Amino acid sequence: MDMAQAIAIMGKAIGAGIAMGFGAIGPGIGEGNAVAHALDGMARQPETTSTLRTNMILGCAIAETTGIYSLLIAFLILFAL
Repeated sequence: MDMAQAIAIMGKAIGAGIAMGFGAIGPGIGEGNAVAHALDGMARQPETTSTLRTNMILGCAIAETTGIYSLLIAFLILFAL
């Protein structure tokens, strides 16, 4: 393996790591806020627990797609380029 290939592999690994790092921060913060506020709402009004739980799970699933997209991009960087 020559130096150019080694630098290319290093660049791919760093790029994939950055993609996953930034791609995981957003969903983590978003899901944490969603769960915190849903639990706060459940504590204040227990009769709305089922509605809040359903909406929270749906919101977390949508927020998690961002992390899945960043994983896809990281795999594309590593293996397709």
